[in-house]
Amino acid sequence: MLQISFSTQNNSEHSHSQEEALIKGALAILVFESEEESPVFHGVNKAIADSLTRAAKAEAFTGKEGTHCVILAPVSHLSRVVLIGVGKKEAFQTWEAEKAGGYAASLLGKEKEASLITGYISGDLAAHVALGAVLGAYHFSAYRNEAEVLKNHKLIKLSIVASSVDEADKAKSLWPSLVAVAQGVALTRDVVSEPANVLTPIEFADRISNLRCHGLEVEVFDRPAMEKLGFGALLGVAQGSVNEPRMVVMRWNGGKKDDSPLAFVGKGVTFDSGGVSLKPAAGMEEMKWDMAGAGAVVGLMAALALRKAKVNAVGLVGLVENMVSGKAQRPGDIVKSASGKTIEVLNTDAEGRLVLADVLDYACKNFAPKLVVDLATLTGAIVVSLGHEYAGLFSNNDTLAHALETAGLQTGEKLWRLPLDKEYDKLLNSDIADIQNISSGRDAGSITAAQFLKRFIGETSWAHLDIAGVAWAKKSRHGQPKGATGFGVRLLDRFVREGFEK
Repeated sequence: MLQISFSTQNNSEHSHSQEEALIKGALAILVFESEEESPVFHGVNKAIADSLTRAAKAEAFTGKEGTHCVILAPVSHLSRVVLIGVGKKEAFQTWEAEKAGGYAASLLGKEKEASLITGYISGDLAAHVALGAVLGAYHFSAYRNEAEVLKNHKLIKLSIVASSVDEADKAKSLWPSLVAVAQGVALTRDVVSEPANVLTPIEFADRISNLRCHGLEVEVFDRPAMEKLGFGALLGVAQGSVNEPRMVVMRWNGGKKDDSPLAFVGKGVTFDSGGVSLKPAAGMEEMKWDMAGAGAVVGLMAALALRKAKVNAVGLVGLVENMVSGKAQRPGDIVKSASGKTIEVLNTDAEGRLVLADVLDYACKNFAPKLVVDLATLTGAIVVSLGHEYAGLFSNNDTLAHALETAGLQTGEKLWRLPLDKEYDKLLNSDIADIQNISSGRDAGSITAAQFLKRFIGETSWAHLDIAGVAWAKKSRHGQPKGATGFGVRLLDRFVREGFEK
């Protein structure tokens, strides 16, 4: 993980030696759109013989968000200066700060060490620039040649240069809690990136168990334990695979002893072939990340533990592999869930909701939580509806939904609320069981999936996040690398901070 330090700049426009000391090696400078040159910009520019203003003019660089201008080796002691446009100053909030940091890290990737001058922003925002840089510098390289990786991922140290000692101190004080979030996101990205032949349900459960060292209580349920609990829906999905299923429960007890916990539930299908309702071959390799919901829950719980969050939380993940074999579940089978409800399985590729049905029921009955939020790469229909910009949000509680939407806007992990309605619910009525796992037609696929989950919630306040379109990025964007996004960790960490720790 990228190492971050915080330092300060000299406020004097004319301290040539100070600026020269700052710019040894590689340097990035955040530049606001249409803003007059700041004293620090002027100082650096003077130290390198007005190279910044000449290059900016030549490139028509104005500070517009998402743009940059690079000046290579302007003087002997400076490898490069990168001007990074961050848009209007009045619109520069935490998400914009994180995007800027991520963008800077991606542009400085070929340097071992660098400095990033933030300009006259608050220490809080400077800390979020640092968080963005750490996330932007992330790369999953477990199976790649190290020499090839280092061609574009050399950056190991970044100094965030704040405007004053006070602002640097603010950034330093906030940083431990933010670096915990970065570690949670990195953990999520790591497990989502792993191939399915490595990250089986058992291997995933073992990695979660290792988090006990951070203070999490971890309980692992194997097949006999889940059979005893009546997990017929989850076990029906798992029965076609040689890789045994697991359910893992993580607890963080950082709040008052008698406070009910917040519950977070994740779908953990470590590979989804579709079962007998086999998926098309094209793109099936992507189904290694059908456990991204579980990955997000694990990353969140790690982040809460690492930053010693003042809240009680429980994270539950159902881990299975959905495969084809002579033992696999068939379309038309009926299974009995832990809730007692029977389910007619019309399509074995609608398996995530079967996994979640048992885990959600267990969470509600055993922990009496204040609320439940589940995350799942549940439907292709949500990608058709929202593309790759928003995750789908469904909820039975307006206050909960609004709090999640707000946290999404603050972190850039955006949510769009879709309806739940009894008319949609009727589409799941079965002629021979209590419920069927899909509707008979193709309409409202994401909504009917959420309606299915709602039947296993009871009266608990609940939100379902369908993250199928945002769990994996096929190209880098917003300063973040392509691949596993870690979507949900920052969103839910902010949700917890704002709603339950203040």
